[in-house]
Amino acid sequence: MADWTETYRPRTLSALRGNDKAVDQLREWATSWDDHREAVVVHGSPGVGKTSAAHALAADMGWETVELNASDQRTADVIERFAGRAAKNATLAGSMAGPSGDADADRRRGRQLVILDEADNIHGNYDRGGAQAITRLVKESGQPIVLIANDYYEMSRGLRNATREIEFRDVSARSIVPVLRDVCRKEGIEFESEALERIAEANSGDLRGAVKDLQAVADGKERLTVDDVVTGSRDRTVGVFEFLDAVLKEESPEEALYAAYDADETPDDLTKWVEENMLKVYEGAEVARAYGYLANADRWLGRVRATQNYSYWRYATDNLAAGVAAARDGGKGGWTRYGRPQFWASSSKTADQVVRRVAEAGGFSMATARREVLPFLGALTHHCKPRELTVAMAAFYDFDESHVSFVTGSGETTNKVESIVADAAALRDEAMAEHAGNAFVPGRPDEDRERESAPDGDGAGGESDDGQNQATLAATAGDDGTGEAGEAAGEGPGSGSGSGTTATADDGDDGGEAAEDAADESVDDRAEEAETDDGQSGLGDFF
Repeated sequence: MADWTETYRPRTLSALRGNDKAVDQLREWATSWDDHREAVVVHGSPGVGKTSAAHALAADMGWETVELNASDQRTADVIERFAGRAAKNATLAGSMAGPSGDADADRRRGRQLVILDEADNIHGNYDRGGAQAITRLVKESGQPIVLIANDYYEMSRGLRNATREIEFRDVSARSIVPVLRDVCRKEGIEFESEALERIAEANSGDLRGAVKDLQAVADGKERLTVDDVVTGSRDRTVGVFEFLDAVLKEESPEEALYAAYDADETPDDLTKWVEENMLKVYEGAEVARAYGYLANADRWLGRVRATQNYSYWRYATDNLAAGVAAARDGGKGGWTRYGRPQFWASSSKTADQVVRRVAEAGGFSMATARREVLPFLGALTHHCKPRELTVAMAAFYDFDESHVSFVTGSGETTNKVESIVADAAALRDEAMAEHAGNAFVPGRPDEDRERESAPDGDGAGGESDDGQNQATLAATAGDDGTGEAGEAAGEGPGSGSGSGTTATADDGDDGGEAAEDAADESVDDRAEEAETDDGQSGLGDFF
């Protein structure tokens, strides 16, 4: 059975329903591409006609298309070889054909439109390096490129700055009904107008979903009634963002549980989604209660992993959906930008570095760091708030920008993250200087070096050395009867004592003993000074 969404896909821009302003912007971008040579991002909710518009544009312009979608591997290597080659070369047909006399027509004939679907969903090992490759591609391309995204702000800032933006809005039910009417007429199906209106309203702006619903209830029938629509609508899978709205904002615990059953995600992944985004909606006591339910869900998931008994999943779902919804103090309004969970198992270089540093600092296993400590750090420093705590964390683990971005969920190249890493480095330097004393100063302090180099022992080092030499002379000259050597031992230049030890001919032995005492005192002073320096260089205290 043919898919009606493909059979009746618009072939030209004029056949698109809804989003007239966006269609005009896309057409203007294509016709003036030679002037600006920018790539364009077409973004909006699923099913509003973004991909159809890109292909219809290519048909209107006479361009060939090269498409890379989410089902393809989109690593840097694949993008460089596949999309990159297409974006830099003219088409074979355009190169083979001779000049037509119309310069504009010749340029257009050699063009091909590079279409990259789900450009906001390039992540993980499967698409490693893809985001950076796309950014390079749009800056260097010699061919027009259309990037298609559901969430414009999930794309990197660098990619957004390098492209033009066109938003496709949800298609109104009033615009969906004529499309359904045309499909019924082409299929030879009679219909009740109310039946088509019911289908249009049930899909909330999703034109593709409305056509799918129509095919589900009308295919094989000669007439479509309202009763057919009510009893025969297809089972509708709940998206993860719709699930998060149901749990964190809108629905009762019972309805939230039903939303979890309809979501196309495992309880393990749903728990991560809820944990990642709960703090964006809940406050105070709500957070404490919700974390209790998430902890219970995690216990049941642990039993699933330990026993491989997947019947325990239902208990995890009860807690992560109904329990977290019950923790809420009423409904929540407004729009929330939900983020992808940051702590899925990963073997990326950044993730491994972060886990290893946390494990080494805490003295526990990599698994414990990944599963228990990282989520805790992420909750404490979510989007770098509070800032002081984030700076302290970055300083303690010696994180760089990529590490802070991974833990907090903030953009790696943002000024916020860069300033936090700079402050963390300053904090580490300050702590290092405080604990290390003069360990990083060559030799002893400047005043000690000056005293050592002073002439005639005019400093601490001179006093010790000169005193020791004079004491030796006193010991050997004790029998001279002059007493000068003894005087030199006690009152030599730079002694600073103000009193000397005088040795005479009658007490030469006493002069020798005094000289030896002076020498011993000098040695003791130097030993004490060495012990002081050793204490200052105790880096073990810092580490």
